[in-house]
Amino acid sequence: MRINPIDGLLFLSMRLLKSIDRRQTDLKYFDPDKVKNILVVSSTAIGDTLLSTPAIRAVRERYPHAKIIAHFNIKNMELFENNPYVDGIIPYYGRYKNFFRTIGKLRKYKFDLALIFHGNEPQATPMAYLSGARFIVKLPNTSEYRFLLSNKNQVLRWEDFSHGVEQRLRVTEMAGCKISDKRMTLPLSGEGDAIVDKFLKENSIGESNILIGFQVGASTVSRMWFADRFVELGKRLVDSNTKIRIIITGSPQEYNYCKGIADDIGEKAIVSAGKIPLKYIPSVVRRFKTLVTGDTGIMHMAIAVGTPVVALFAVADAKKSGPYYDLGKHVVIQKERTCEPCEGKACEYQKCMEHISVDEVYDTMKTRIQNGTSSKIQ
Repeated sequence: MRINPIDGLLFLSMRLLKSIDRRQTDLKYFDPDKVKNILVVSSTAIGDTLLSTPAIRAVRERYPHAKIIAHFNIKNMELFENNPYVDGIIPYYGRYKNFFRTIGKLRKYKFDLALIFHGNEPQATPMAYLSGARFIVKLPNTSEYRFLLSNKNQVLRWEDFSHGVEQRLRVTEMAGCKISDKRMTLPLSGEGDAIVDKFLKENSIGESNILIGFQVGASTVSRMWFADRFVELGKRLVDSNTKIRIIITGSPQEYNYCKGIADDIGEKAIVSAGKIPLKYIPSVVRRFKTLVTGDTGIMHMAIAVGTPVVALFAVADAKKSGPYYDLGKHVVIQKERTCEPCEGKACEYQKCMEHISVDEVYDTMKTRIQNGTSSKIQ
């Protein structure tokens, strides 16, 4: 049952517009040689957009002379402004905010093709259609707006893909792309190193220190490890090696939560949340010896810049959304869900994360820190 009347009105409008649309939009009519302008959509969270970057690269390789415009979330698009494979970005503001204004901007490009890698519904598919794009490809294609898609005939679900990257790459293959590289793209900002150097110096961190990152927040409570366990892990790490410093990352809104954990660890833990702009966070993460994190955008950021991660999974399936390449560099601690059905975003207490102990993470960290450094952890 529809709760938002705007959603219902949009659906009926799309049905009406599609019924009078005389264009041949099925993929059997698609001619790659006629493509000049392409819309690529990945308008959700940081990690989701990073998972879309191998697909965006594949689109550029197949269509080197096309104009490629990205539709990214306004909250994190600064991270992707220097992506070398797109020619411009039109922001997604969330839900129906600036809905018609955004469509007006999209229509100026007269798109031949729209590829939806990951987008919020019910806006993503209607916006791609209202952009004027003749061909629209999206997977999974199980939503109520499947009738707007050029690939509506063969139904594929999330379960049909081994990983989120594979799902996005399959979208590009349907548009004639060949896959040569499955790594994520996240170019570092030119001024990022100078800003990070200043931040570290202000916090008395030198080149001899070993930096360990803690990402203590997540998009949902269900994906968060417990604050007291991060505190215990941090204390054990800094007590084991005098060179170790803990940097706690997060959003500006998470500053107080992060600071509480840092204060409990002690003076060798500092907070970067709210202190460094989002576009420079990859430059911070690249300095880490290891990042300890749940299923988060910063986990994917670390993977993209080559930083090893110790990833803590329970409610999510690491095979679907965890590290996808350089698997020898990363460690995933995966536990089973406790509650069935899973509460998901409605979870108020992440019982399944209780199964990840401090001992297990610490033992993993000992190996991580020993590799590649003469400073041992005891």
